[in-house]
Amino acid sequence: MPAAATPLVELENLRTDVDTALRAHLARLGEEVAEIGPGTAALTEHVSTLLDGGKRLRAAFCYWSFRAHGGAPTGATRDAVVRIGAALELFQAAALLHDDVMDASDTRRGRPTAHRVFAARHGDNAWTGDGERFGTAVAILLGDLCLVACHREAAAALDAVEPTIARAARDLFDTMTSEVVVGQYLDVLVQAEPWGLDPVADEQRARTVLRSKSARYSVERPLALGAVLAGAGAEEVEAISAVGLPVGEAFQLRDDLLGVFGDPAVTGKPAGDDLREGKHTVLVARTLADGGEEARALLSKHLGDPELSAEDVSALRDTMTASGAVDDVEALIDELASAALERLASSDLSSPGREVLADLARVAVDRRA
Repeated sequence: MPAAATPLVELENLRTDVDTALRAHLARLGEEVAEIGPGTAALTEHVSTLLDGGKRLRAAFCYWSFRAHGGAPTGATRDAVVRIGAALELFQAAALLHDDVMDASDTRRGRPTAHRVFAARHGDNAWTGDGERFGTAVAILLGDLCLVACHREAAAALDAVEPTIARAARDLFDTMTSEVVVGQYLDVLVQAEPWGLDPVADEQRARTVLRSKSARYSVERPLALGAVLAGAGAEEVEAISAVGLPVGEAFQLRDDLLGVFGDPAVTGKPAGDDLREGKHTVLVARTLADGGEEARALLSKHLGDPELSAEDVSALRDTMTASGAVDDVEALIDELASAALERLASSDLSSPGREVLADLARVAVDRRA
């Protein structure tokens, strides 16, 4: 099930151009992979399927920041920004592939996850060894392949850019990729550490994870990359980053709500999947803080149980809602997004870029998938 696209990513032919860049990269990669050995076409075929479902929001944030900072709608630099958008999508694919393995997720965007697909392929062909282990290994390698691909696409894009700007963009892109890897570690760490003893500290840890793992690379870094590629100075890059981080945090908080309350027909993931995975989120921390002993007991019993029934999921949802945690998180999303939009509205960024960025921010935090 491809993700529902917002018409905003179609403006100035952006989605078509990013998709064209992705197809070109995957075609080259497919030829390269095929020369290495037989049976390898399945790798790039699966990446192509995964990329087909993306919303292209990261590419759009980068492009429209470029335009808002004075970048031209045509020309070599514009083409480079499109290719950076493609690199961001490849990086997103790498992150999703690894994330699905770590979370033992069964579906992504309504389709089986890579490790499940390749485990099934193992079984269908009656290959020797453990099928699940095979699927996990292939999914990790696919994530690595996408990570290499994203850096190759970014490097090729920046070859067409003025060297000083290219170096700044390269450094920013590299920082972003390191942040996400470390953020993933922090996520794994916070799942392993004691939880529920100090809900205030729990929430602080959860917000640290969502900023480093998701908020920065989903919104802040794409916005900063677009600004850098337009030739913006340090103060302008800092200013757009100050818009991007709260929007990115609100984006991830919305994702956390959808992970519990989202409609599977829209999100492409089973209802309550985050509860079965036992994710330690701001929503959980607020429920523990405000829900009383009964809520704490229920979460302690059920959070992280992969066999949660639909009734158990419903009971946890009801508890979270009754505790006021859902309203609290909605209020926090609104607070973060409103502050960012006010900063954007008062900026001297160019039109139509400023207005499109504001609309993209609203889409990111108000989405249903």
